[in-house]
Amino acid sequence: MITSLPLAFLLNMTTMELFKHGGPIMWPILLISLLGITVIVERLLFIIKENGRREPEVVEKMLECVEKGDVAGALALGKKSNDSVARILVYSLNNKQYSLGNAFVRASGQELSRYSQGMATLDTVITSAPLLGLLGTVTGMMKTFGSMSGDISAAAGAITGGVAEALIATAAGLAIAIAGLLPYNYMNARTEQAKQEISDASHALEIFLKKSDTHAATNR
Repeated sequence: MITSLPLAFLLNMTTMELFKHGGPIMWPILLISLLGITVIVERLLFIIKENGRREPEVVEKMLECVEKGDVAGALALGKKSNDSVARILVYSLNNKQYSLGNAFVRASGQELSRYSQGMATLDTVITSAPLLGLLGTVTGMMKTFGSMSGDISAAAGAITGGVAEALIATAAGLAIAIAGLLPYNYMNARTEQAKQEISDASHALEIFLKKSDTHAATNR
């Protein structure tokens, strides 16, 4: 009888009532959920903006210019573009006489760091949410067992409240973790895609520069 009470109790609650009966642990759960939502929205807007700036055709034209030995033409194309890979190529070509590899690594690191901003915070939210829910479960069950020290029938309301607190906190923590996991994985996948695009451009730039140098040396 007692175990069936929380389920009926929960089904008839509004969102605010669920929050209230979830116990004090619901406040830190609410805080990290708002933090997670903020990071997700900001990252999604960033990805949408970056996707809109991508100009792979400009990158290809820059590499074609480099292959033909027209570094100045490649720089002229890249400086007009907002594409992240094009910016990396511009920086690398401007500093190739000093160290092409180091210039590319530095520029690519700066661009990729923009993709990883906020990811550690979102990871913390996803990890801590179910742990906070588990903490709420423990405190709720402690309240339940504390209420069972006397007359169980007289303390039925307190017992139901303790079990309900445990269930609500657990459900809230799991819901936040699951909801945050999907965009987190998507953002990680987008970052990996950016790494692949940059890596491909790096290999192509090195090949085309060597081809250009070899062709120039042959024609001398």
